[in-house]
Amino acid sequence: MRHRWPALGVLSLGVLLIGVDGTVLAVAAPVFGRDLGMTTTEIMWIGDIYSFVLTGLLVTMGSLGDRIGHKKLLLISATAFALASVAAAFAPTAGMLIAARALLGVAGASLAPSTLALIRGLFPDSRERAVAVGIWASVFSAGTALGPVIGGLFLEHFWWGSVFLINVPVVVVLVIGGWVLLPELRNPIPGPWDPIGAALSLVGILGVVYAAKQGAAHGLHADIVAAGLVGLGALTLFVRRQLKAQHPLIDVRLFANRGFTGVITANMLSVLGLSGVLFFLSQFFQLVHDYSPLQAGLAELPAALAATAFGVLAGVAVRYRSPRVVLATSLTLIGAALASLTAISPTTPYWPLGFALFVIGAGLGMAFTVANDVIITSIPPERAGAAAGVSETAYELGTALGIALLGSVIAAVYRGLDRPAGIHDDVLAHAEQSLAAAHRAAASLSDDKAHALLAAAQSAFTDGLAVAAGIGSVLLLGSAVAVWMLLKPPPERPLVPYGCSDFEEGPVPQ
Repeated sequence: MRHRWPALGVLSLGVLLIGVDGTVLAVAAPVFGRDLGMTTTEIMWIGDIYSFVLTGLLVTMGSLGDRIGHKKLLLISATAFALASVAAAFAPTAGMLIAARALLGVAGASLAPSTLALIRGLFPDSRERAVAVGIWASVFSAGTALGPVIGGLFLEHFWWGSVFLINVPVVVVLVIGGWVLLPELRNPIPGPWDPIGAALSLVGILGVVYAAKQGAAHGLHADIVAAGLVGLGALTLFVRRQLKAQHPLIDVRLFANRGFTGVITANMLSVLGLSGVLFFLSQFFQLVHDYSPLQAGLAELPAALAATAFGVLAGVAVRYRSPRVVLATSLTLIGAALASLTAISPTTPYWPLGFALFVIGAGLGMAFTVANDVIITSIPPERAGAAAGVSETAYELGTALGIALLGSVIAAVYRGLDRPAGIHDDVLAHAEQSLAAAHRAAASLSDDKAHALLAAAQSAFTDGLAVAAGIGSVLLLGSAVAVWMLLKPPPERPLVPYGCSDFEEGPVPQ
């Protein structure tokens, strides 16, 4: 296709939206949390609901795009994304903001697999496709890392709702450019739609994710266990239904390929170990080092720059090294960088943190590029949407669980903060809710008591962040080992002379 590279630019805008929207709240959370009087639980739900809904619908939307056309689905979902962004920007209450974020998740679930599926159709040549996926992945990684920078810049000059309105002009360009440049791509023989399978997929993923999140935060109560069991049951029924269906939403037999399964699993575990640490590192910059939102965003800029550059380089690297080598190396880099963050303290200067963020961004850019290239090349173009949905599901599931599980680890360590003497129990109880709550509580105390309370709270939060970084490092290094083992090429079988079986030796028949 003559306009394939400009079309790639349009598609990259779609994943730029998803990447930015997934992390822009990292710097905005303390601001809208204060302005809307939110509890810690509400703030976490606003961070999680987008990923949860998006995760639950990705496979369904990927398969839907294969059936109705990925260009059509992309343009419709981009428009819906803009409308939901406006609703979020002007939400008057926490509940309305959570609902708007859920709608953003629905629209995002339609955007993500369509962009990757269209790349699969635009670039049939494997060498060009590797570079195209590298550019696509680098834009997504850059968007993820640039979210805090963009959010901080807008929060310096406007109200918190402005971080959502930045999506609108991007959508306008995407829709116009997509209408002109993008071809339509669909499965020519899609088969009937399976609403029961789609419902089972949604209930299954949301049930499992909800149980994991709430169980980590509050323990395994009866309702949480019930949600988890319902989710597992729904996923079991979904798999059985797909195995019997003539036209399944996703060919679950793909998971019998250990390379495909290995990349999907590594994708999820690596993001799980990484996302929670980065989400709370932004709070560290603001609430421990006292950075402004813009300064906190700029502090994470090394990750954005590295992700952009190394995502493209990974598309070139796979021409000369196997995906196994590039992917395992990138995961090891991220794991090592997270291990360095276990030494973090309230007095840690910026430069070691900035270097760690650069290495994390480089590893993330390479890993995301190679993983997605391996996944979409394992299936024919007409099924690319469903495969892309599986890939994005693993990524978003890892993001949601990372924030939930590692956030719960940080919260558990934080609640054990040293209780300074001379401070009323009610004030301490409020401060133990979160580090942001400790800042609000300290505002009502004398200077000496406020300093003592904040020092204890900042130390406890940093200790929790160090523990979470250690857990993330173990997950990343474990993923690197798993990828190295699972992507190992099978041993070459010795050539057997014509006429001899694999199980017996003998002379070649005359």
